[in-house]
Amino acid sequence: MSEILEIIMIVSFGASWPLNVMKSYKARTAKGKSVSFLCLILFGYVAGICSKFTNEAYMANFASKWYVLFFYFLNFAMVSLDLALYFRNKKLDKLAEK
Repeated sequence: MSEILEIIMIVSFGASWPLNVMKSYKARTAKGKSVSFLCLILFGYVAGICSKFTNEAYMANFASKWYVLFFYFLNFAMVSLDLALYFRNKKLDKLAEK
């Protein structure tokens, strides 16, 4: 049951990332974005992923509970993409200033 609740938490947190990535892509500006916030979120996902790999009970049942870790990696990928778009948009902002 705890894995189901954890998935609900991860899916709830991650549901907004695809929309946020699309907004960042379309906006073509880094204004209003916080690189430190994105890095902190990435750090949290790394900590969550590491906690799974160091949890003996989880790893013993990995074959039947891999899906929990999948959502961590999926969210990590989405936030990483948003971070990459931040740097693209920051570059576009500098070009627009000139």
